[in-house]
This record gives sequence, structure tokens and C-alpha cells, in this order.
Amino acid sequence: MRVLAFIGVLAILGAVAGAVYFFGGFYNIAAAEPDPAIVNWALVRVRVASLERHAVDRPTLQLGDPAVVKAGAHAYAELGCVNCHGAPGAKWAKFSEGLRPGPPDLAEVGKDLEPAQLFWAIKNGINMTGMPSFGAIKTDDQTIWQVVAFVKKLPSVSADDYKAWSGAAP
Repeated sequence: MRVLAFIGVLAILGAVAGAVYFFGGFYNIAAAEPDPAIVNWALVRVRVASLERHAVDRPTLQLGDPAVVKAGAHAYAELGCVNCHGAPGAKWAKFSEGLRPGPPDLAEVGKDLEPAQLFWAIKNGINMTGMPSFGAIKTDDQTIWQVVAFVKKLPSVSADDYKAWSGAAP
């Protein structure tokens, strides 16, 4: 019984120490400083779990349709996604280097995420990452699905194709 009481006291002391650390201002929120490993681990785990639970929408378009992919490239450029995530033949905006966590290279992570997960993240945004909610600015679901189609195709898109599809200046 004493062992359980001791474990309970340790848990309470740990919770109080954590509260003092975070709410007492000891945790540095500066984007110029890397997160402690445990905070980074927790944020990644929460993000993954949230995407797995909430990303349930199904595509309303044929994501492999070349016209949908091309419209997605244009929307990707128009919405400013290229600023943080880059695109074939287009450099990321300098400010994106200061985001913590850094924005992912969608040519890499887009391969691993399900379309529903990409759709949910684009529509709803992701807290504490700099990823805005495009649903909050009234971007319609069809446009978001077009962007998803483009992101899924992104690893095989050439710089010339991206320029032609997005209307980007040469």
C-alpha cells in the first residue's frame, strides 16, 4: 500500500513540476529555439493521432484525373502553398525556414499520407505548426481535393509541368 502511495505522490509532484515549468514561463516558446525532444515527440504523436481519428472524408473527385491534378497545381500556387512547401522548380520562401516545426516537403510526406489526411490538414490547418486552415478562409472542398490530387502526384511532377499547370512565371 505504501508503494502505491509513494507512486501517487511522485505522480502529483511530477504534474506540479510540469505545470510550473510550462505555466511559469520556463518553457521557451521562441521559434528560434528547437523544442525539447519530449515536446517534439508529444506534438508529433498528437498530430498523427488526430489525423488518424479525424481524417474520414472521401474524395469527391477522381484524384488521378490529369485535369484535376492540373487544377490542383494552379490552386496550390494561388493559395500560397509553394511559399512554405516549395514546388518543382520553385524555391521555398525564406520565412519558411524560421517556422518550427519546419513545413514538410510535400513531395516526400505526401507519398505516405492518405488523401483524407491531406484533405483534413489542408481544410482544418494544424495548430502549433504554422499550417493555416484553408477551410476558415472559405476555400471550397473541391479546390482542396484538387490540391490533394496535386500533392499526391507531386513526386513525379517536373518543374516545366508545374510552371505550365500553375501559371507560374518562367
